[in-house]
Amino acid sequence: MLKFEELKIFLDEKADQYNNPDFIENDPIQIPHRFSLKQDIEIAGFLAATISWGNRKAIIKSAEKMLDIMGNSPYDFVMNHSEKDLREIKDKSMHRTFNGEDFTYFIKQFGRIYRENESLEDLFKVNYSEMNFSHAIERFRVQFLGTEKHRTHKHVSSPYKNSSTKRIIMFLRWMVRKDKHGVDFGIWENTDQKYLSIPLDVHTGNVSRKLGLISRTQNDWKTVEELDLVIRKFDENDPAKYDFALFGLGVTKELL
Repeated sequence: MLKFEELKIFLDEKADQYNNPDFIENDPIQIPHRFSLKQDIEIAGFLAATISWGNRKAIIKSAEKMLDIMGNSPYDFVMNHSEKDLREIKDKSMHRTFNGEDFTYFIKQFGRIYRENESLEDLFKVNYSEMNFSHAIERFRVQFLGTEKHRTHKHVSSPYKNSSTKRIIMFLRWMVRKDKHGVDFGIWENTDQKYLSIPLDVHTGNVSRKLGLISRTQNDWKTVEELDLVIRKFDENDPAKYDFALFGLGVTKELL
């Protein structure tokens, strides 16, 4: 097992290796990278992140399908769609269990949110006394989903229910992290990246266990917080950069 200093050097090198523009091409982050308007980036990013499970090529293809339906102008579409537009979407399949009904629900919620807020950032405010985004994610869920029960709620996970909320945490990394490498957007300038966590999935979870960073066997919120404590020791100001290292090591199977 590597000592702390050796592990930090190794993970810093790997984060640097994988955090470069080549990463964009094969990752769902390429979807929001097609836009320059802040709201377009947010909507395209949130949709791409929401359906990010399974094969990355399939995720990108499904996200492209949603963009096509929105005329490749997500913000304009959520603000100006007609009821007829929504009716035409409702019975379409989108990505696995995320269907046309879910997509229309998201479109309506986006429209409502953007009539009241300039940016989704307004819904993810973190209080300075908090350690990470767990409470902010829950506050966002309440505002985005509303109180009326709907099948779509299952697509927006809750840390309060001990979900790792991998997809939302990944979306937050895209929006919040700012560096010179050009992968993440860093467009949420009022949100500090020190609150970010690692999106915990099969790859990042397995690599973290191999390196002795976590001991819990489930990929749940408690494990996210276990990993939080360790990666903040490596870099308390930019902990989420290690997502590139852990994910990259997992995908390339370098540690096998």
